[in-house]
Amino acid sequence: MPEPKTFNSYEEFFAFYLEEHSDSRNRLLHAIGTFLGLAVVVAAFIFRHPIYALTWPIVSYGFAWTGHFLIEGNKPATFGHPFWSFISDFQMLWLMLTGRLEERMANGSSPVIRE
Repeated sequence: MPEPKTFNSYEEFFAFYLEEHSDSRNRLLHAIGTFLGLAVVVAAFIFRHPIYALTWPIVSYGFAWTGHFLIEGNKPATFGHPFWSFISDFQMLWLMLTGRLEERMANGSSPVIRE
């Protein structure tokens, strides 16, 4: 198995991450998975079954990995950089919700959101 790509900074990783999510259908699956994963965690505690919160990775990554394998045809960045990928899912979702993702992807710059 090849070694994961190396990055000098999170900003460099996030630029790569966005390249790996070039298809809007894949991004949509990521957004759905992230929202549903959060909903599973919240519902598990609301309904007093916190053990069910442990199912969030199956829900979230099930959607995300489907997008990578069936739509993008690439390997999820989670395999080589799990922490940065997890953070990037939320950063990409924030950019989607604020209407800034397309611009960020078009101009190729991807600094970390500091708002």
